[in-house]
Amino acid sequence: MPSAKDAFMSAYLKGAEARMLTGEHVDRVSRISAVQDVVSSVREVFDIIKDTEAGGYLAEAMVKTFDDSDKYLWLYFSGCLERLQGLKLVPDDMRQVLAAYMVKYDVANIKAKLQGMATGGKVSLIPVGVMHSQGRLDELATAEGVEDVIQILGECRLGDYADILRDYSAEDTGSRFLTEARLDGRYYDSLLKVSRRIPDGSLLARVFSIIIDMTNLALISRALVEGLGSEAGESIISGGYLISEALARELLSQKLTDLPGALGVMQYREIVEELVTGYGRTKSITVVEEIIDRHRFRLLKEMLSPRVLTPLVIAWYLIVKELEVRNLRLILKAVFDAVPVEEIREYLISV
Repeated sequence: MPSAKDAFMSAYLKGAEARMLTGEHVDRVSRISAVQDVVSSVREVFDIIKDTEAGGYLAEAMVKTFDDSDKYLWLYFSGCLERLQGLKLVPDDMRQVLAAYMVKYDVANIKAKLQGMATGGKVSLIPVGVMHSQGRLDELATAEGVEDVIQILGECRLGDYADILRDYSAEDTGSRFLTEARLDGRYYDSLLKVSRRIPDGSLLARVFSIIIDMTNLALISRALVEGLGSEAGESIISGGYLISEALARELLSQKLTDLPGALGVMQYREIVEELVTGYGRTKSITVVEEIIDRHRFRLLKEMLSPRVLTPLVIAWYLIVKELEVRNLRLILKAVFDAVPVEEIREYLISV
């Protein structure tokens, strides 16, 4: 039976959702005049979204460049999650989902660090996750070797991910890709484990398994476009809902145009047909990823949006909050690059 804490958190999270960026905001931003200067365009964007929580935060920040806006958007998102963590009325099962989900950004930061170590380039880390909350991101950014990274992960209680790095070789490109795939696999496995321990866990497990399906579809599509074929097999994530690991590996031996027939999963046929058509028209892998992102959100919305008084409500909040940040990053990138927002409208996903 739902508790008073469940009722409070459902009301809190649904209230927060009501203060997010909407399709109406996106439509208004898309009509901003392309002839005015960048400063005026940014100011107009902020005026349009001022009634959203994110808009109010950005309006008070010192945003002069896209990098500024990017930094503050991630700090805003991180602050939203930290505020949730600090609420005393968060039920234990919701707190477990939140903690497991946030590690997504630790994994992203580990992968960014590995790439930086391999290329010698500047490392750009996202200020979200366990390492950020414990004030260790600067140490991660300046770590000289993989042993230093392993030590930081261990001290942040991310030992499961530290273990994966013990066999990592910075000189071996294949080792990096395999390590990244193992990091992703460990993360999704942890989400599925959490799902099995909480109320409505079977539905939440299906949600995470569908996310795995969509992630694998994006990986398969990119591999086929780039001619990697079976070489990408080690990057396949297990635990999918309708696309087994074996099927995903089999699909890597196909041509992109043969994917709809080879998939054999009717529930995803529309998605695959659309991405094949989209790539054939544009020859852009970005379009393929946009199509998968849009359909992933549609599938998750159907399952999660109506749910309240259950841990599913916090999973939905996290998904739409990420989507809000994604949309605002795309909008502000276009504005700072003097690109009419209307030109990137198809890449924006409305809640």
